[in-house]
Amino acid sequence: MKHKVAVATGIAAVTVAGSIALTMPQGNAATTPAAPAGAAAADPVPTAVATSRATSSAASLVAKKPKLFFRSGHDKLVKRQVVSQNGLQYVAYERTYRGLPVQGGDAVVVTDTSGAVVGNYVAQDQALSIGTSPKISAAAAAKVARKQLIKVRSAGKPTLKVVAQGAGVLAYEVVVGGIKRTAQGPAPSNLHVFVDATTGKVLPDLTRDDVLDATGKGAYYGNVTINTTSSGGRFTMSDPTRPGLQCGGQNGAAFTSTTDTWGTGTATDQVTGCVDAMYVVSQEWNMLRDWLGRDGIDGNGRAFPVRQGLDDVNAFWNGSRVEIGHSSDNRRLLNSIDVLGHEFGHAINQFTPGGSSGGNEAGGMNESTGDIFGALTEFYARNPNDPGDYTVGELANLTGDGPIRNMADPSKLGDPNCFSSSIPSTEVHAAAGPQNHWFYLLAEGSRPTDGQPSSPTCNNSTVTGIGIEKAGKIYMATLMRKTSGWTHVKARAASVAAAAQLFGNGTECATVKAAWNAVSVPASAGEPACTGGGTPTPTPSGTPTPTPTQSPSGDCQAGFSSHDSGAVAAGQTVVTDTFSAGSGRHSACLTGPAAADFDLYLDKSVGGRWTTVARSTGETSREAIAYTGTTGSYRYRIVSYAGSGNAVLGWNAP
Repeated sequence: MKHKVAVATGIAAVTVAGSIALTMPQGNAATTPAAPAGAAAADPVPTAVATSRATSSAASLVAKKPKLFFRSGHDKLVKRQVVSQNGLQYVAYERTYRGLPVQGGDAVVVTDTSGAVVGNYVAQDQALSIGTSPKISAAAAAKVARKQLIKVRSAGKPTLKVVAQGAGVLAYEVVVGGIKRTAQGPAPSNLHVFVDATTGKVLPDLTRDDVLDATGKGAYYGNVTINTTSSGGRFTMSDPTRPGLQCGGQNGAAFTSTTDTWGTGTATDQVTGCVDAMYVVSQEWNMLRDWLGRDGIDGNGRAFPVRQGLDDVNAFWNGSRVEIGHSSDNRRLLNSIDVLGHEFGHAINQFTPGGSSGGNEAGGMNESTGDIFGALTEFYARNPNDPGDYTVGELANLTGDGPIRNMADPSKLGDPNCFSSSIPSTEVHAAAGPQNHWFYLLAEGSRPTDGQPSSPTCNNSTVTGIGIEKAGKIYMATLMRKTSGWTHVKARAASVAAAAQLFGNGTECATVKAAWNAVSVPASAGEPACTGGGTPTPTPSGTPTPTPTQSPSGDCQAGFSSHDSGAVAAGQTVVTDTFSAGSGRHSACLTGPAAADFDLYLDKSVGGRWTTVARSTGETSREAIAYTGTTGSYRYRIVSYAGSGNAVLGWNAP
């Protein structure tokens, strides 16, 4: 049934009929961190002033500390954007090398409102040194890329790039659109393929798809208020208060009408689906503003369109819009809060520093990001037809199996609760499990008292939650520290720093660490202790450097049980053999020619990939590391930042 409403001039506040409920009804950004209890509130700093200070401070850091960003003489770091959220400014950079864009060369500098730098995050971990002349043609790379899909509908022009792996890999990026093969059958794809410009082989860890899938059905919200636009006696389903947000059919145009009354209440009606969609996205927008201090979906005051009528049992984000399909019985559209909140969560992930990364581990964290923003939006909206919870697609019944994921206990739906070495090879929706579980423990704890379910922990610990709004603030600040090649270990380091800067190094910070411990994600060197009071700390950094021990005598020979030596060329990386170590203290000493600048890294195998856990990156070739770690496989890595010559390494392992 349609409902007549009063029409406002220009922007219409419209009461509309949403879809029929299929279940019985249940029912501007902050500019400074929260002050400690008892402290006087400081005068807010205007965003424009804070942004200007942040820009100047970050530019000065990049110019004066090139080694902090692993800049070679051929690099340029170009500021992409500055985003202000909750009293912190995030200055995002992209890199070029000899004029070519660098994939994985991004960086973020974090400042407070005074412009003081409180952290920096760099995707790569050594300076680039590589030639830029390809051995295969762009046409050959395009041919390889096209073979990655079973049907190609479009192929972009290959772009020559430098991939920041080791000293660099020259590669073409080719974007191909069409149909991919999945275990569930053919599916739409907008695939970014990286082809090695020397060998012609695909670099699989970098391959990523803009089309990110989720499943569910429409949740139905009855009479709600949305914003539309009026002009010349016609009304358009386009929200002028949230630029970019519009809804229509598959032709890409927003729905229009001669009246400002929308929707029939029929669950398969596309206009009614748009009513639900416009309502949900407006709630997510408001949640980002009111709870997380973010300006719009992209962080710069913009949203993205929604298209109804996808002929598929699916909904997805394709890199520039959300597509909405239908349930398997074709009786309803998929416009619930968790589905749309999830899809626009992918957009948020894409439009934070580092963007979306390839690989199943980063892909799983992207899926988890969608689930987290879906849950945040549900709790914020407080809609009685869809109360806040931590299951995904709980109103859906595509195959009669209920929810598709459970954040409180992922294992109940067959997904892993705990991080392990298998996660990087786990299907991305299942790989969302560990971070989903972490967020639930952070927000609700292992034994909630507010009606939410108990949650098991991987280390048999008990975690007390801090509430979903605080958890959301910390997660949003974590994403603002994201760089390409995102991993659970990097997310842990960023989230602990975020909690310390937002809330001090007390309860919230300690709970972040406890929740990561409870899902088996290990700590990196340099984490805040989280044992202090409530005053935010200005010092955490995304690339912590351990305090060197006193350098041993005898050119790193005396006092060390293991040794290695050899020539290191300018710009070269050399590694030791892998060795096993128990829990305890590692120590190492490196020495090289007086005129050279060598850096020393200690890597640990985490989740099937090497992760840097300690580093010493001074201005000379004399470096030392002291690190306390857990049982596992390790290696040392020596990188020549400048100069060449013979290096001597000595180390002790627990």
